[in-house]
Amino acid sequence: MAREQDMKQTRKKHGAAFKAKVALAAIKGDRTVAELASAYGVHPNQIYAWKKQLLDGAAGVFEDSGAASQDQTSAAQVDHLFRQIGQLKVENDFLSRKLGK
Repeated sequence: MAREQDMKQTRKKHGAAFKAKVALAAIKGDRTVAELASAYGVHPNQIYAWKKQLLDGAAGVFEDSGAASQDQTSAAQVDHLFRQIGQLKVENDFLSRKLGK
């Protein structure tokens, strides 16, 4: 029973910055994955997984710039519509007073 407790280990939770650093080191190719695994204290399969995630998500970095311009266009349209609503409200109030309602 005591041996079981000695063998149990808690999982390490690595932050995004650590994962990115390890994945970039793997992409560089200066050192082998086995060397990186021993240097950073992680399993080589984990390094391969992080490297794949980084390469798969790299295109998303450049796609977000289009979303920012779309948000600006959307904000400009909303601003224009609010101004138009305000103008119509003023005209409606004016006509209501003139017609005596």
